[in-house]
Amino acid sequence: MKKTLILIVMIIIVGVLVIFCNDKRLDSNIETFYQVYLNGETIGTIKDGTYLYDLIDKNQSEIKKKYNIDTVYPPTSLKIIETSSYIAHADNVENVYQKLEENDDFTIKGYVVTIDGEDHDYIINVLDKEVFNEAAKTFVQAFLSENEYTRYINNNQSEIVSTGRIIQDMKFLENISIKEEYISVNEQIFTDATDLSQYLLFGPDPQSETYEIKLGDTIESISDANKLNVEEFLIANTQYKNENTILRVGDKVNVTLIDPQLTFVYNLHEISDETVYYDKTTVNDASMARGTSKVTVPGVNGIDRVTEEYTVTNGERSQETNVISRETIKNSQTQVTAIGTKYNAGNPNQNPVVIDGDWAWPTNKGYVITSYYTWRWGTHHDGIDISGSYGAFWGSPIYAAADGVVTYTYNGCADRGYLGSSCGGALGNQVTI
Repeated sequence: MKKTLILIVMIIIVGVLVIFCNDKRLDSNIETFYQVYLNGETIGTIKDGTYLYDLIDKNQSEIKKKYNIDTVYPPTSLKIIETSSYIAHADNVENVYQKLEENDDFTIKGYVVTIDGEDHDYIINVLDKEVFNEAAKTFVQAFLSENEYTRYINNNQSEIVSTGRIIQDMKFLENISIKEEYISVNEQIFTDATDLSQYLLFGPDPQSETYEIKLGDTIESISDANKLNVEEFLIANTQYKNENTILRVGDKVNVTLIDPQLTFVYNLHEISDETVYYDKTTVNDASMARGTSKVTVPGVNGIDRVTEEYTVTNGERSQETNVISRETIKNSQTQVTAIGTKYNAGNPNQNPVVIDGDWAWPTNKGYVITSYYTWRWGTHHDGIDISGSYGAFWGSPIYAAADGVVTYTYNGCADRGYLGSSCGGALGNQVTI
């Protein structure tokens, strides 16, 4: 009995040793491998995950040269997962790399600018976020002078002494966010602020056009011939400061239609001197022969100093103007013309002359032209926009601009019938006399 018990114990010990040794042999056969996934699908099993990353970076010298960078990264869909296995065979790393190159795009580090607007959303890829910042600054300075922009940014705008203007605030209407991400090298990635500013001003696919200046050309004539207004020409050609700049024959100018991809808005507080054109009246003069006339009191224009606030959007002044105050600096003097009424028996068919046909402003004093009869964004604006004395929110009376009667007004809104109303994107009234 005792011998039997000893034998059983020995058998158990031997069994445990055998199992232990077998487990050790099994453990010695387990190896670490790396499963490579692309877009959720397995494309290989490799022994060294680090070598694959090194291979990706090593073989992309052209990308490094193009973007002037030090590192190229794998596709964003690449996943490498460490695993333990008894597999005796691993795939060649170069073969796995080849599959990566054939089936997805390598990436570089950059910044994705997301622009969320009321009418459109889109993204812009930049290598460095300063590229976007500089391009946005150039975009702004196409609509606002560099001096005004700099003074506003540095908070040192000069106080208005007599006349002048102060920018109250400025902004983009779109929500703009910038985030660092890995970007596919096959996507458009802006590396130069000038290229990006051209994109922001002229759109993603502009029909670029240039014009060679000829003798007799002016900025106004070139603009009109190419469906631009003067302001749009100056935006596209920042080397010219105003429409009176002398042009040099043979120079080439940009006459591409602008298509702003951002909406830049700034609000102005402005004090300006406005010419008040003199009125005219006539008086009968029995001492003068019928059919003759003479100016007896010359007309003199007056000056009003107007303080107002208004908004400018991508270089275009809003129709809505808030007139804060109006002060008369110089009174106007009415022109008086004497009309002869003395009958001339020698010429009984003689009739009085028709006094000049000057136009009058079609609303009360305080008017300002906010948009002229000109090209605007590639289409012709067939009218003149006039902001009335009360601003667009309050409305102004409408008069005939010459001898006649206002017979029809239209503002596109059933519930509004005054000058300067807003409806469906159109501002103001169409007037027929």
